[in-house]
Amino acid sequence: MLEIFQYSFMVRALQAGLIVGLICPLIGIFLVLRRYSLMADTLAHVSLAGVAIGLITKINPFITALITTIISSIAIEKLRETKRVYGESALALFLSGSLALAIVLISLARGFNADLFGYLFGSITTVQASDLGTISILGIAVIGLIVLFYKELVYISFDEETARVSGVPTKFINSLLIILTATTIAISLRIVGVLLISGLMVIPVTAALQLKKGFLTTIIFAEIISLFSVIVGIFASYYLNLAAGGAIVLVTLIIFSLTNIIVKSS
Repeated sequence: MLEIFQYSFMVRALQAGLIVGLICPLIGIFLVLRRYSLMADTLAHVSLAGVAIGLITKINPFITALITTIISSIAIEKLRETKRVYGESALALFLSGSLALAIVLISLARGFNADLFGYLFGSITTVQASDLGTISILGIAVIGLIVLFYKELVYISFDEETARVSGVPTKFINSLLIILTATTIAISLRIVGVLLISGLMVIPVTAALQLKKGFLTTIIFAEIISLFSVIVGIFASYYLNLAAGGAIVLVTLIIFSLTNIIVKSS
């Protein structure tokens, strides 16, 4: 069973997966509470366009995905602030537009290839030492900023108007949250993939919310669910030859279903 640890690429995958599994619920809980769950899915599709740009220009797709996602996240927030377009409509615009751009770029690159499939569905075997270093640095930065602005993030999640009146810089905090979301999505691409990353951000939090505990307790349960799902998913991908991203998200769905059943029966 511990044969997996004999291979350096699997050890790197587990390390990167644990970092991603730790960060996703921390961002996801603020998105879910603010009913921004579609934001994660939108930015994931935007990152696909960034990956396509990277593959065409021969630039590291991680870099182009990160830049594209952050720029788009800022644009979405600015558009939302103007109130000329409803928040959900702005997300739909970027989701559809980025997906269309990605499809066009992919067609220009003469279709799908192994690299693109790796970004779509996750590819743990391709996590290099340099990737792990980048994921670790950005992961620490994301966690550090969440801890630093924790009170403000909680405040605007429950009552943004009151937070604004109380002097909380809501525009800055909103922008920070969406940039952190974009960064988390970019560093999660190799582990979970574009099509499934929103599931890892949202499902563990949704499962934890079923327990109806306090805010911190909910975060702890969401973290446990996420980390457990990542570990089981990666082990399943190795021993059963499954796609890592799909296995991870399926485990979160199973836990959500079990949690829902237990809560209803109690």
